[in-house]
Amino acid sequence: MNTKYTVMSPEEAASFIKDGDNIGFSGFTAAGCPKAVSMALAKQAEEKHAKGEPFKVGMYTGASTGDSIDGYLARANAIKFRTPYQSNKDLRQSMNDGTTNYFDLHLSHLAQMLRYGFLEKINFAIVEAADITADGEIIPTCGVGIAPTICKYADKIIVELNSRHPKEIRGIHDIYTPLDPPLRREIPVYNVSDRIGTPYIKVDPAKILCVVNTDLENEGGAFTPVDETTARIGDNVADFLVKEMSLGHIPQSFLPIQSGVGNIANAVLGSMGNNSAIPKFNVYTEVIQDAVIELMKKDRITFASGCSLTVSNPAIEEIYGDLKFFREKILLRPQELSNNPEIIRRLGLITINTALEADIFGNINSTHVVGTKMMNGIGGSGDFTRNAYLSIFTTPSVAKGTKISAIVPMVSHHDHTEHSVSVLITEQGVADLRGKSPVQRANAIIENCVHPEYKQLLQDYLKLGKGHTPHSLKSCFAFHNAFNETGDMHNAKY
Repeated sequence: MNTKYTVMSPEEAASFIKDGDNIGFSGFTAAGCPKAVSMALAKQAEEKHAKGEPFKVGMYTGASTGDSIDGYLARANAIKFRTPYQSNKDLRQSMNDGTTNYFDLHLSHLAQMLRYGFLEKINFAIVEAADITADGEIIPTCGVGIAPTICKYADKIIVELNSRHPKEIRGIHDIYTPLDPPLRREIPVYNVSDRIGTPYIKVDPAKILCVVNTDLENEGGAFTPVDETTARIGDNVADFLVKEMSLGHIPQSFLPIQSGVGNIANAVLGSMGNNSAIPKFNVYTEVIQDAVIELMKKDRITFASGCSLTVSNPAIEEIYGDLKFFREKILLRPQELSNNPEIIRRLGLITINTALEADIFGNINSTHVVGTKMMNGIGGSGDFTRNAYLSIFTTPSVAKGTKISAIVPMVSHHDHTEHSVSVLITEQGVADLRGKSPVQRANAIIENCVHPEYKQLLQDYLKLGKGHTPHSLKSCFAFHNAFNETGDMHNAKY
């Protein structure tokens, strides 16, 4: 780092942020997120609240963050509003009890909505960096998110220079911002590995309020090991894709894969990598997870473009220990590119996302438990699903033993309509929904995806309604009512 920048402690940097200010944070999931200033800001909020003074800030992030941002600030009751995605239990509680205003948003939309002026102005950008040059080149760490946009539009920038991330990571990023209408042109990504931008975020050095030196490790936790259910889901996905290749629906050279975040996504990628009938493939996605890194080492994944290295801490250390190898195989882009509908359609992505709940007609709930309680948010699932070459949703057929069926008569919250969902896969099997009427879709889902204990209940429901989509408005939430009243969907009554 050049010594021209003022160096401050986290507490000194946080002291410039006032009640009502809006902050943009770098990163995507916990990867690439700053940590020290947000924790100091939470302490500042608690001190002001103890004196009876108000203190809340608005928060824009790439996606979810680590506990040092969402957790600390939620527990300090310091969040005025929050968007576009989160996964922190304390923040989730404050959202669901009405303490925090949260608006869910497709991840590809946030950066351009900020540029268009649709949302409140950003006062401070806080970004984690591996390096910063005298002329304002910021090298992000292992996640990008909306960092280029918040750096451009914030009044002031606070840089957390984290020594845990080597300066040699320079070159793994591809920073590019599209022009806005009416001047927007095509985004020239024609192959997963195409580099179209710069390896740094360029800012006006005069906007950098200070640099905060840190040495804090990532807040990336390990994934739950693959179990029997997730393994069967993964194998069902891999077998289905092999069948699609044999039918000529997927080229023999295969197509790029997008896979969501979490344990099922890791299991799916693992099954694909272990299936010798699937050729080497590329990944164009938001989050690059542990399974991607393992398959790169085995030469099963040739290249991965994403927004973040959402990996366990041992995996990030392994990547940093062999940057010569991984820099040739990974690009990290802003989410406006990683989730861009134009690029998704052009590349012909096979998209694989996880449903919280699906109904018998193929509609998907990604966000709300029993229709009212926000879980995490829609994330990028809509960006990918609507624009996919082939859109797949996966989910275990049951939860809490078998007291909850993930397949219900009608979803309790609607995130993805049946028009965008090509295939539904559980550990029970595969329902190919393409070219089917609503009743045909329902029969395919009940026969192939529903847990045996719920098949008869759903077959009985399908007989109740009339019309093109035979819902019974009187009974469509019988599963949810039974769960709310008795804790068990088996007790559903029509």
